[in-house]
Amino acid sequence: MKKLLRHFVIDTLSLFYISTLASGMVFGNGPKTLILAGISVSIVSIIGRPVINLMLLPLNLVTFGLFRWVASSIVLYISTLIVPAFKIQSFLYSGLSTKWLEIPQLSFSGIWAFVAFSFLLSVVTSLIYWLVK
Repeated sequence: MKKLLRHFVIDTLSLFYISTLASGMVFGNGPKTLILAGISVSIVSIIGRPVINLMLLPLNLVTFGLFRWVASSIVLYISTLIVPAFKIQSFLYSGLSTKWLEIPQLSFSGIWAFVAFSFLLSVVTSLIYWLVK
């Protein structure tokens, strides 16, 4: 139970942080929808991701694991179907320009928005899991 709660908290915090980092992820009813989306992503991730990864295993082997983000995109898509107020409309990152680093503006729509958000979600959750351990 403790592991499930930790998974839920990390997924919810990751969704919140990603929605502030890049626009296009909409929580219709505010914090209530964020919590429901966190629950949905956690449950679909725990139950559905192994099944999705098993179905994508041949493509995953050929692409050396690149299709894991497609599995995460499918998890996000299923979560948007489960929670009606949680929507991914587009992906818009306004860019970053510092003295040492410059990241250009990125904009995606459609399925590429789900892929971009799933990439960010995997990076942020991996970072949080690493910090927690």
